[in-house]
Amino acid sequence: LITQVTLSLRNKEMLMKKLWIICFMTLVGLHLAAQDIVYSTLKDLLAHKGDTVAALKIEKRTKNQISLSGGADYKISADDNKALCKYLKGRCYAVQSDTSLYVNCKKLRYKRLRFGGWYAPAMWLDGNVFFSAVPLGSVAGGSSVTMDVTLGGSVGDAIAASGLVSKRVYYEIDATTGKVDFVGKDRMCALLESYPEWKEEYLKENSESAKTTGKYLQLLKELDK
Repeated sequence: LITQVTLSLRNKEMLMKKLWIICFMTLVGLHLAAQDIVYSTLKDLLAHKGDTVAALKIEKRTKNQISLSGGADYKISADDNKALCKYLKGRCYAVQSDTSLYVNCKKLRYKRLRFGGWYAPAMWLDGNVFFSAVPLGSVAGGSSVTMDVTLGGSVGDAIAASGLVSKRVYYEIDATTGKVDFVGKDRMCALLESYPEWKEEYLKENSESAKTTGKYLQLLKELDK
């Protein structure tokens, strides 16, 4: 009887130890998952040299918010940390959160035109960074919507007036020069040159929208893994 009691106690101790280890590993996993990486410059992003920070708050902006103030689709902030919030808004170039990448549109220009503030969803492909944002300048005109945003104008007013609140296209940040270019039909055809079936399907869709372009960029991205 004493032996049975002793074995029972040992089993309980072992079970408690296993539960403690599981709880500990779960907490460690949550801690590691609750961290993001911030990059100050394109150079840092390309070199994957960023700073790890506590979990950031990533919010999808509403159409109304974009209509009123312009800018990109995501707001990234840090609760109760004013210094980090200020850095994220103005100085930060990009944020990596788990497998998702976001670039700060305040840092970017397309032919001297501003995208506005906040963050756009992005991806790595072919050594460069591709991101989705509102069409500007000649891109907007080429997508059957007229918009003329100047350096001195109000991006939010222009977007609201032109009906571009929901329209998105893809841009590419050149890793060597940092220049931003529109990912239109010519660029996509070049990227799909080695995949004639995809290229043919893409041309049939006859669209330069982010939805169409993004679909084929994702297919190419899967090949990079």
